[in-house]
Amino acid sequence: MSELDRLVKLMARLRGPDGCPWDREQTHQSLKPYLIEETYEALDAIDSGDDDGLRDELGDVLLQIVFHAQLAREEGRFTLEEVAASTSEKLIRRHPHVFGDASANTPGQVVENWEAIKSREKREKGQGPSILAGIPRQLPALLRARRVQERAARSGFDWKHAEEVVDKVREEVGEFLEARRDADEEGIEEELGDVLFSLVNLARFLRVCPEEALRKTVGKFESRFGYIEQELERQGKCPQGASLEEMDRLWEASKKIQAEDVTTDRDS
Repeated sequence: MSELDRLVKLMARLRGPDGCPWDREQTHQSLKPYLIEETYEALDAIDSGDDDGLRDELGDVLLQIVFHAQLAREEGRFTLEEVAASTSEKLIRRHPHVFGDASANTPGQVVENWEAIKSREKREKGQGPSILAGIPRQLPALLRARRVQERAARSGFDWKHAEEVVDKVREEVGEFLEARRDADEEGIEEELGDVLFSLVNLARFLRVCPEEALRKTVGKFESRFGYIEQELERQGKCPQGASLEEMDRLWEASKKIQAEDVTTDRDS
């Protein structure tokens, strides 16, 4: 018995009459947060370069897939084997340059072929013709914005040069500041959304993942603020009892330390 077979049988046992009360009461809906959480933990393991951690986190993601497949099997809807078969068939259909007679010499050509085949499959299934159809609404907003823009760009609805996008960012920032001056609460939210959307577009032109860029910036902020907390604690203080000027000086010190660390890493 393969380890995957063993995992499937263990999951069936946990869901069985003499299994685990917690596992037995779960549904597709109740498991949604865990699928998202385990996926993000796998991403953290990738960033940390921890092979043992990545192996464990990928296992947790796999467990969620097996769990959902077991629920579907019990309901007579589909099995894990059918999930795997469907995925294999999709890979073969969408890689005709590998398994067929089509040609694709660049990653860009591969993506074009993939999207064309995907669109044809949707038409055959009678699904809507919109090229934006199928983008998950549950995606983080920055990532969803990027996917929407990529799809629209493939139809020719796109800027030609990055400078045009830069101008659009400036325009949206100006409209946001105008709404703020007018104290227009609804307008502020709408215009701020437009600013973010235009920045995602700029990131796409510069081949930068906005989700990754923002995540790194948040991590940088956490590191610098952690330095402030540590230094204040060393002085017998806490952030709530320190002045803004004190914390600002420590912030600048942390930036200098981070810059020196980056230089050291590059030189090593």
